[in-house]
Amino acid sequence: MTALQAYGAGTMREQTKQYTIRRVPGRVDKLLRERATRYGVSLNQAALTALAQGLGIEEGAVVHHDLDDLAGSWVQDGEFDRAMAEMHRIDPALWQ
Repeated sequence: MTALQAYGAGTMREQTKQYTIRRVPGRVDKLLRERATRYGVSLNQAALTALAQGLGIEEGAVVHHDLDDLAGSWVQDGEFDRAMAEMHRIDPALWQ
C-alpha cells in the first residue's frame, strides 16, 4: 500500500501532521499542479507523493548512486581557480 493509499484509507489519520508550506517557488507550484492534473489527484496528494518520492520512501523514488560521496565536499581553492582561468585563456597567436 502506498503512502497515499494508506492516507486515503484512513489508516494513517492518527499519525499524520498538518503542514503549511510558505514561499513555494513558482516553478514548483506549476509542476505540482501539472502532476496533480495529470494523475487526477488533489494538489495535496500530488505534494505528498512528491515529498515521499523525494525522501526515498515512496514507489518511484529517485536514488542516485553516481558521485554521492562527493556531494557537499567542494572546497574553494584560489590556485585551482587561477589554473582553470589560464586554461580558458585564448592565445591569439595560435589562431593566426
